[in-house]
Amino acid sequence: MVYDAPFVALMILAVLLTGISKSGFAGGVGVVAVPLISLKASPAFAVAVMLPLLIVMDLFSLKAWWRHRVGSLLWLMFPPAVLGVAVGYLTYGLFDEDLLKVLLGVFSILFGLWGLLKPFRGRVMPTWVGGLSGGIAGFTSFIAHAGGPPLNVYLLQRRLTREQFLATAVVFLAATNLVKLVPYGMLGLLNVENLTIALLLIPMAWLGVRLGLAIQKRLSGELFFRIILTLLILLGVRLIVDGWG
Repeated sequence: MVYDAPFVALMILAVLLTGISKSGFAGGVGVVAVPLISLKASPAFAVAVMLPLLIVMDLFSLKAWWRHRVGSLLWLMFPPAVLGVAVGYLTYGLFDEDLLKVLLGVFSILFGLWGLLKPFRGRVMPTWVGGLSGGIAGFTSFIAHAGGPPLNVYLLQRRLTREQFLATAVVFLAATNLVKLVPYGMLGLLNVENLTIALLLIPMAWLGVRLGLAIQKRLSGELFFRIILTLLILLGVRLIVDGWG
């Protein structure tokens, strides 16, 4: 792998966007990080480097949002998420790098379209959908740190306050990331090289979280989502082209 200026710029941008999304926008667009890094590196490298950084971001974010969490929703969605992580681990060896790029591209396009079109706006979903959303979030989080979109499918229609919504998402994603440490370690993804790169990027993780907390108070979240989700769709198309190439 070549650590040139474009690679470093992509890494910094990915970490900043993830930090902003995680602390200020419930992780909804943090899914952009892995596709972005995958333009210059393998998806396996991208998820491995991002996991320690996500946990650091979680620690920063939990301090701000912990007291607003909705415990009943966490108990509904987190156990299925653990199962989703387990499914991701058991199926991980089935994907080669090109197939991962294609799958990641499809995820990116679907999540981007979901975010822009909001097909479930205004609908009240049954409780079992919350469990299903948690399970899917665990799986997509394992594969591409993309747990935010399926999680938000259910949370957005629960009519929570802004603080409850953000806090519940932050706590759910933080707990899921901790669970992922074990299978990532068993797969050999958390090696010295990846951990060293993650360590060097911690200042960017802190800056992204701080920016997210500031932005969500001053900027229209709708505008921020639309910009990033459009970028996510474009990245998805690029990854599919690369994977099929």
